[in-house]
Amino acid sequence: MAEKPAIKIGYLKITDHLILGVTDLKLKKGMEKFEHCTLEPVVKNGWNEVADALAVKSLDGALILAPTAMDLFKSGVDLKLLLLAHKSGSILVKSKNANIETIEDFAGKTVLIPYQLSIHNMLFHKLLSEKGLKPGRSTEKGIDVTLEVVAPFQMPEAIEYDEEGEIGGFIVAEPFGSQVIAQGHGEEFALSKDLWPGHPCCVFVMRSEIIEKHPEAIQEICNSFVRSGLAIDAQPEPAAIIGGDFLSQDKELIRKVLTMPPDRITTGELFPVIEDLDIIQKYMMDKMKIMTSLIDLEKFVNTEFAIKAGAK
Repeated sequence: MAEKPAIKIGYLKITDHLILGVTDLKLKKGMEKFEHCTLEPVVKNGWNEVADALAVKSLDGALILAPTAMDLFKSGVDLKLLLLAHKSGSILVKSKNANIETIEDFAGKTVLIPYQLSIHNMLFHKLLSEKGLKPGRSTEKGIDVTLEVVAPFQMPEAIEYDEEGEIGGFIVAEPFGSQVIAQGHGEEFALSKDLWPGHPCCVFVMRSEIIEKHPEAIQEICNSFVRSGLAIDAQPEPAAIIGGDFLSQDKELIRKVLTMPPDRITTGELFPVIEDLDIIQKYMMDKMKIMTSLIDLEKFVNTEFAIKAGAK
């Protein structure tokens, strides 16, 4: 019998990637069995690491920011988007040292974002531009709020050591926002679900050659991810315990992220909606000017596996 391929999937230690942790545990405990592959989660520190690893083919697939995945596809990395990893789930935190009450108070401050091609950057841009404020890099002219890309896990420390309050805050995937709030260095300014209810953020992509070579294996993974997502939504308490271990985070913190308020992050609807992805790419091209051209989403998104997996 041929040896089962080990499918390497990249992820970050964020709540957005919990479906991978739940699937990984089910396999380790024998609650599920893959007939066609073994699963190998590969942890990365930041989004550039995930993107680079997909580009050089050291990963077979990844849970990755939707706009970053689109950009990789546009640059010639042969990927297919198979599922969403979750919906909503991010937070805009204001630093306690920065004296921020309204969105206008971010003017003159630096705000940390996890990656330029991220839903976080888009949502913050939308918030600011509605008030006539312009965000951008420190090298750009005429900007009101300076954006700085920082890996999610480094954000809490950046806020903690910024005693002058030069950093207004950050927008990021959980649990890093809740961590800063729990440590007393920040306060919740907005949840991403209130800025765009049920927005896509991270997606599950696989390299096309792996899909073509091992379609049954990829179907198994998608089936399991969809079941894991439904289980997290239905049973957040045990999911929080799994999340604490898999993400090396405080279990109580993860429990809060999964339950308070109830729809803060959802994992039960992982079907990729092309219209939502199109909203992101058009906004980033027309309003933010950080995408130079649009991709053909029909060629990038493959819903076959999601349909067979029963994704909602």
